[in-house]
Amino acid sequence: SNADTPIQISPVPSKPGGKNQPNELSRSARPDPQIPPHLMAASLWRAVMGTGAPPADATDGVEFWREPERGGWLDKQGEYIKTWRRRWFVLKQGKLFWFKDSTVTRASVPRGVIAVASCLTVKGAEDVLNRKFAFELSTPGETMYFVADSDKEKEDWINSIGRSIVQHSRSMTDDEIVDYDSGRPAAGGKS
Repeated sequence: SNADTPIQISPVPSKPGGKNQPNELSRSARPDPQIPPHLMAASLWRAVMGTGAPPADATDGVEFWREPERGGWLDKQGEYIKTWRRRWFVLKQGKLFWFKDSTVTRASVPRGVIAVASCLTVKGAEDVLNRKFAFELSTPGETMYFVADSDKEKEDWINSIGRSIVQHSRSMTDDEIVDYDSGRPAAGGKS
């Protein structure tokens, strides 16, 4: 794994007529301080799938182009640069794929994929993001945010992904069971 690769740090060569400064680091060897090393070393793909393989190799034979359990447009927040991008999502056989456009064929290469069995929760996130129709999907190492086009679309995605998590989780103990309605406020505190 790249996470274990040491970063090479080389001293700046001495300038003619100047003093050698062995403790000064060259700019190219210094990692970006804004991005934690564990995020630089592992993309979301490797974190979720546990592999460095490109998304096309990890479809596990899922025919994502044919009869998806759910498909539709969602805005997805970027992994490192927190911009929003519109992507076409396909949920099929325990995998959530996304694509740049909605014409998905056998030759399409997913922009990314999440194995829903690795997901812990899927729930509304309107309060977190202060955006209507927002929801979140969390894995042990990451929380991803999405925005649907309507409240119904949001609820349909939460329900579909929730069902898929339950179907594809190997075994669930009582304290791992997820309440998919927990994203909604309780009704007026009545018992």
